[in-house]
Amino acid sequence: MDAIRIRGGRRLAGNIQVSGAKNAALPILCATLLADGPSLLRNTPALRDIDTTAALLRFLGCEVMVDKETHEVRVPTTKLTRAEAPYELVKQMRASVLVLGPLLARNGRAKVSLPGGCAIGARPIDQHLKGLEAMGATIKLERGYVIADGPTSPGGSGGGRLRGAEIAFDLPTVTGTENLMMAAALAKGRTTMWNCAREPEVEELGRVLNKMGARVEGAGTDVIKIEGVEQLAPFDHAIIADRIEGGTYMIAGAAVDGSDVRVDGIILEDLEALVLKMRQAGVQIERDGPGVRVRREGPLKPVNVTTAPHPGFPTDMQAQFMVLMTRARGESVMTETIFENRFMHVPELQRMGAHIEIHGRSAVVHGQDKLEGASVMATDLRASASLVIAGLFAEGETEVRRVYHLDRGYEKMEQRLSAVGADCERVKGAEG
Repeated sequence: MDAIRIRGGRRLAGNIQVSGAKNAALPILCATLLADGPSLLRNTPALRDIDTTAALLRFLGCEVMVDKETHEVRVPTTKLTRAEAPYELVKQMRASVLVLGPLLARNGRAKVSLPGGCAIGARPIDQHLKGLEAMGATIKLERGYVIADGPTSPGGSGGGRLRGAEIAFDLPTVTGTENLMMAAALAKGRTTMWNCAREPEVEELGRVLNKMGARVEGAGTDVIKIEGVEQLAPFDHAIIADRIEGGTYMIAGAAVDGSDVRVDGIILEDLEALVLKMRQAGVQIERDGPGVRVRREGPLKPVNVTTAPHPGFPTDMQAQFMVLMTRARGESVMTETIFENRFMHVPELQRMGAHIEIHGRSAVVHGQDKLEGASVMATDLRASASLVIAGLFAEGETEVRRVYHLDRGYEKMEQRLSAVGADCERVKGAEG
């Protein structure tokens, strides 16, 4: 397995370009299933999760072409040979469940594996299934699979067209909102959804569906209304910038003493909660041309953070911000409300000398002058990024192992950091 080796203490200076948003690209790739003909996604990040989704679409019969040099993905979806997503593919990435809504809407039937466990906690899909049932689908759970059939047709058989419905989510769910948006786009009549996820990636999916000829109103708010249409057209679309990747590099620039980094392509409005907390901690954040300039003079101040659905503080930034707070002068508290097991990076930070105490869903971080380099193990995507950031300012050498997690969401992170002055490199075939 690969590892990333970092020699800490090198000042960062220069520009880092943010990639397209992984969490926007994945549902949009699944949305290609809704239309006949070739769709084109531009500014698509070259990541493992994109490759996994492409493999799933190929299994369904699409001739997916991924160009990692131009960051383009072409998806001709004229012929779908299957309406099944097998466990072997779905287990690699939970977002694979996003093919359920499009397959059911287009084919009238779908068989999709349940995603299974997740390292950072339970992510049930009950809200997806309740919504599809409200739209007239018949749902069965059988041997680890969701088997969905559209409403009974006039001839008496299943597989008919979904019907518009009134759907209220018990709690905001990003993939649930996206799955039902795609299903509703081809349903008969109007669908109204309340308590929807408001993430920018949901809004982006709404933009793409409307490009395809759908009638979506309110994407990015807590109430979404969709008037179903008979058919949708393929599209050409450039993916928005990845706000989590951008936020990660902003924190890297703030964590290393004397650094002056510009993060290019970021949409600052999508990270208002993070920007507010970073400024409270004493970080200077300014718009600078096509990017955001991040620097710090003097010590960091401790800041408490509680994760929440958008527009609250992102759970996907909690681990990185915790690393920043290990440098603050004082005590800060990180409270995680989204996932019950998202402090797995803490024991690895403790190996580097961090003083962090876990109390249920909260972690108390006691800031200190330094961390020490060590061999640490990545446990999930965002934990990987947090350990890399810690290595940037730790004394000595840090080796972050199992970075296949990192490769799910960050394109060539070690190269981008090296380009702004970090001493870090990828090591092939590292143990663990």
